[in-house]
Amino acid sequence: MSQARPPAIKRLGVYGGAFDPPHQAHIELAQAAVAQLQLDVLCVLPTGEAWHKERGLTGAGHRLAMTRLAFQNLPQTQVDEREIRRAGPTYTVDTLRELAFEHPNVQLFLVMGADQAKSLANWHEIGEITRLAIICVAERDAPEISKAQGQVHSQDVDPVVQGDFRKIVLPPMPHSATDIRTRVASGQPLNALVCETVARYIQDNHLYQTA
Repeated sequence: MSQARPPAIKRLGVYGGAFDPPHQAHIELAQAAVAQLQLDVLCVLPTGEAWHKERGLTGAGHRLAMTRLAFQNLPQTQVDEREIRRAGPTYTVDTLRELAFEHPNVQLFLVMGADQAKSLANWHEIGEITRLAIICVAERDAPEISKAQGQVHSQDVDPVVQGDFRKIVLPPMPHSATDIRTRVASGQPLNALVCETVARYIQDNHLYQTA
């Protein structure tokens, strides 16, 4: 008897980031993206060698381990290692091309926070990125939405970037990975800023502590 094939993925989300560390806002964004964009799968991709980061990232192995812990219980979410495994600088456009090849006829949704959206005009091959994927931006403030096209008209997106945009509505979440690293370095508790398993991993591996 032949095994039934798994259903084809039609709506595939792509959510990349340093995840240094992954925190509650990352999880909230992933959950909102799956629900609001009606995704079949959301690929979560820790960054490999980030060409645009001024500071050095925590080791890829640690960031991958924390990302797995943070997203392990989220339905329809998969942590993907390809950008960490890729040699040299890693570019989103390469990941989108690979996923489009692996999943013929899929619609790709590139999920990002507002901070990432602000720099879109500087992304490598941004024209190809907007051809391959719908850009989905997390919005804490209600943006003006075009009823004709359903696109995001947000101050977070450089108007020179042309493409198909969507919004993801999020509640206010003021904390960031930078804040969390600062709290750890100063000996402050993380409380509910990260999930318990990630907090324990940070403590057990002495991450983000000053020398």
